[in-house]
Amino acid sequence: MSNSTSDTDNLIQVEIFPHRLLSSQTSQKLLTELQGLDGISRMVIHGPRLPLEVKSGPGAGEKVDHPGRQVIQVADTALELSVCFGRLWLEVANVDVKEEVRTVCKRVLPCIFDYKEGLFFHKKATVTDYAKFGSDVDPKILGLTDPKVKIDDQVCILSQTE
Repeated sequence: MSNSTSDTDNLIQVEIFPHRLLSSQTSQKLLTELQGLDGISRMVIHGPRLPLEVKSGPGAGEKVDHPGRQVIQVADTALELSVCFGRLWLEVANVDVKEEVRTVCKRVLPCIFDYKEGLFFHKKATVTDYAKFGSDVDPKILGLTDPKVKIDDQVCILSQTE
């Protein structure tokens, strides 16, 4: 469980926090533009969940038809949004890429947004990561998923460079 992400130690982590939830069209436009930039290694979308069905109460089991739960196209990959786009965490290679991301956000986002640098992804495997993935966990997936859900349901790898 002593996996260190030495290859990701020098990467810059940023958070983009729009002051309102983004529509699926705006989310698709932003993600497509960001995916086209070189130097972004990881992205995580955070926001309120968009459930497929009512979990409890008198309507339990009924299908939820939320307009935000749509399939969007990012690069050559179709993604079904399971959360409303509330914030985005990115891991970028350097300051130049960080400024390119800010420029894309200013151009695409229809509202004001907070843009800050910080530590948002794990650097080492936690006990939960060890229990879920074992001792040989890929450092690139640390912090990308909810520990209670299967990774296939939440993580979509758009491009992979070896």
